[in-house]
Amino acid sequence: MLLLVVAMVSAVAVARAIVSRLNDNLRTFDARGIDTDRPPPAKPGRTGATPVNVLLLGSDSRAGANDQLAGGTGSAGRSDTAIVVHVYADRRRAVAVSIPRDALVDIPRCRLHGGNWAAPRRQTMFNAAFNTGSTAAGNPACTQNTVEKLTGFRIDHTIVVDFKGFAAITEAVDGVRVCVPNDVHAGDLDPGLSDRGSLLFAKGMQNVSGRRALDYVRLRHGIGDGSDIGRIKRQQAFLASLAAKVRRSGIDPTTLAPLAEAATRALTVDPGLGSAPKLVAFAMSLRHLSLHDIQFVTVPSRYAGRTKVAFVQPAADRVWATLRADRPLGAVAPSGGEQPPGGNRPLTGLRSPEGGVSNNRAPMSGLGIEVGVYNGTTVPRLARAAASQLQTVGFTVGQVVDGGQAGVATTTITYDPGHYTDARTLATLFPRARLLPTAGPGGADDGSVNLVLGRDYAARTTTAETPPTSVPAVRPRTAADNPCEDLSYGPPIPTR
Repeated sequence: MLLLVVAMVSAVAVARAIVSRLNDNLRTFDARGIDTDRPPPAKPGRTGATPVNVLLLGSDSRAGANDQLAGGTGSAGRSDTAIVVHVYADRRRAVAVSIPRDALVDIPRCRLHGGNWAAPRRQTMFNAAFNTGSTAAGNPACTQNTVEKLTGFRIDHTIVVDFKGFAAITEAVDGVRVCVPNDVHAGDLDPGLSDRGSLLFAKGMQNVSGRRALDYVRLRHGIGDGSDIGRIKRQQAFLASLAAKVRRSGIDPTTLAPLAEAATRALTVDPGLGSAPKLVAFAMSLRHLSLHDIQFVTVPSRYAGRTKVAFVQPAADRVWATLRADRPLGAVAPSGGEQPPGGNRPLTGLRSPEGGVSNNRAPMSGLGIEVGVYNGTTVPRLARAAASQLQTVGFTVGQVVDGGQAGVATTTITYDPGHYTDARTLATLFPRARLLPTAGPGGADDGSVNLVLGRDYAARTTTAETPPTSVPAVRPRTAADNPCEDLSYGPPIPTR
């Protein structure tokens, strides 16, 4: 993601001459448009550090040289890409949550260029916030106000990048590897053409930069169902690949100096990041992020008609609530589908035919808690069945292993000492389980909380094939994932 790009190039900026030049590159937007009626700052955690929320916006303005890259007309900017990046207080994890541009939201009052304030609007497409006032620079402050109202947490920084800036960044890193699931033609990028046109992208892996990179992230038709939600998936894959490339390139000033130049020229930022030293200080705080700990996900959404998007509730609100609490996001309900019955709602306990878990507890939820599930018996598919039930009360299920170990008499919950509270939450559903502070059955890398099912659990469960009560959760993409996976939202629309 762009934040990681800046984090990597910040090592270049220690030279005073470079800092001065980068300082001249940065542009800031007018912060007078940020509403004073906003969520409070995040509270410090146990270590004294606070999480940071950054709004990343892509402007589709055709002003200046942008029209040469994207075509079309109209200089007024709209935010065709909007991503809320939550950087956890430990600065070792981050999650990027995409907001569909056509999502229906409430836009609060927003300051116009002349100083007047536009009236609030209800259930309006999200990208209309950036277009408020119809200026080439857009209205980042209005979009920030809208996102704060939507999420309930304060946005600490806002960063805007336009077509030209995006293309320049991809050229500075010598291109980004992307995966194209099928041949894509010019007519897919511009449905107004009378025929398919020339071949733009051949099926398979390829390196794209400049205008080709821009074409890839803007492409809607020709892959999957042609939806904006499907395009978001490819944008997330692109940003993950960009982050991976920059992370693996090292911090050689010779190669990263052009990237530092391109990145700062590409950005319009809030005054809090409006100087190279401020930007460098913030970027350096992200230097410990690993590729596995950078997640990408979309707010749970569905189409409401042909052109509008509605959030799936309560799953969407639970995403924001989890981030407000600075908890791991884990899996979320599927984009584009209705919230499954029972899915992600607090339940009284997991339902098994013979009372395999307690069903007499107060309502609880495992939202934000990741659990590995292991079958310690000879009963087939026991772990899979338990994992499906755990998902119905909001737990994120990590590794699921049926087989590999047997002879466990008593169900056991192993946990990293720092996740005792999470283990206790899981134990409310398995009241007979032993709690052991340990790294887990397969070592520290298996997760912070693991459930090992024993013969006592199997004896209280008449079948291991208890039907799950929720649709399988959509797992977030990480920057270390296969770039060819999960690139479209639905099946292709049949050609006529």
